[in-house]
Amino acid sequence: MRITDDWIAEPGLQAVLGVLAQAGHRALLVGGCVRNALLGAPVTDIDIATDAPPQRVMDLAAAAGLKAVPTGFEHGTVTVIAAHVPHEVTTFRRDVETFGRHATVAFAERVEDDASRRDFTMNALYAEADGTLVDPLGGLADLRARRVRFVGDADARIREDYLRILRFFRFHAWYGDAEEGLDADGLAACAEHSAGIETLSRERVGAEMRKLLAAPDPAPVVAAMQASGVLGHVLPGAEMRALAPLVHQEAGLEPDALRRLAVLGGEDAAERLRLSRNDARRLDLLRGLIGSMAGPAELGFVHGAALARDALLARAAVMEQPLPEGWQEAVATGAAATFPVKAADLMPAFEGPALGARLAELQARWIASGFSLGREDLLR
Repeated sequence: MRITDDWIAEPGLQAVLGVLAQAGHRALLVGGCVRNALLGAPVTDIDIATDAPPQRVMDLAAAAGLKAVPTGFEHGTVTVIAAHVPHEVTTFRRDVETFGRHATVAFAERVEDDASRRDFTMNALYAEADGTLVDPLGGLADLRARRVRFVGDADARIREDYLRILRFFRFHAWYGDAEEGLDADGLAACAEHSAGIETLSRERVGAEMRKLLAAPDPAPVVAAMQASGVLGHVLPGAEMRALAPLVHQEAGLEPDALRRLAVLGGEDAAERLRLSRNDARRLDLLRGLIGSMAGPAELGFVHGAALARDALLARAAVMEQPLPEGWQEAVATGAAATFPVKAADLMPAFEGPALGARLAELQARWIASGFSLGREDLLR
C-alpha cells in the first residue's frame, strides 16, 4: 500500500529523506501525517523518523548544504530546513525507564522499537519516501476499523504519561467509529488511572480538552468520560446532558470548543483548563447569558451577532427548549441597530450617575419597542 498525496513529493521533504537514505540510513515518515493521509484527512504536521543518531543527522545536513537546528537534541530531534521549510527529524528511540511524563530513552536502530513506545497503533504507522506503508504493529487494521487502541498494554502506556487518557478520548472523537464505541481495554485502563490526570499541568489538560470539544461530535466520547469518572477529574461538577442537544442545534456551524464548554458547566473551568483571559471572559459571559431573560434582538444589540447566536444555542440546549421562532432575523436586527440617543442629548439636564441611569432607562425603553422608537420619541 502506498500514499500518493501531493505533499509527499514536496522538494524539501524529499531532499531531507534523500540525504539520510543516500548515506545508508533509514528515513521514514511517521505518525499523524501517515494516519491522516490514509484516512483522507488534511495533513498538517510532517515528522520523520530515522535510525541515524542526532549528531549524524546534523553532520549529513551540513554536508548537503542544509541548515540543521538541534531543537531537541537530547531526545533525538533535529530540525532540518530544506526549501525554506522546517522538517523535524527524530532518531528511533526505545524506552529504558519511564516515570510519568519523563522517560529515560536510548536511541534505537529498529523501527519496531520506535513503534513500540508510541501511544496508539494508528500512530505507529510509517511510510517510505515513495509512500510505501510500513506497519510494524498492525496499526493499519485498527485504522481501517476506526479503532483507537493502545500500543501493547494499555495500563503501561497510561502510566508512562497520564495525558494519554485524554488523548484516548480525543482521538476517538476525531478518528474512532462512533457506532462501535471505545476500545474496552483502553476505556477500563483510563477509568482505573483517571486520578493521574490530577498530576498533569493544566495547560496540557486544557489543550487536550479544547481539541476534543472541537471534534465534529464529541458528545458520545464526553458521555464515556463522565461514566468512567475521567470528566470529574478534568472538570469537577461538569455534566454532559446538554452537549448532545447543542451539537444537534449547531448543524451547519463550525464546531466551537468554548460554546460547548459553556453547556458542560463545572467548577473553575477557566483556571482548571488554563484559558486565556479573553476566552475566560467569553466563557463567563456565555454561561451568564444562558440563564438571562434577554431576547434574541437584545442579545444581538448588546453582544453582537456571533455571541448572541452562541448564547441562544447554549440556552436552548441547557433549558431543553426549542430555539425561538425567527431568532436569527431578530439577532441580525439587533446587531445592526444603533441607539439614537447620545449623552449630549441629555445634558446639561442630566450629569454624572444620573446621566448614565437616564441613558440606560431610555435604551431599555428603545429595546422594548423593538428598536422602533426614534430619537424625538425617546427625548419627549
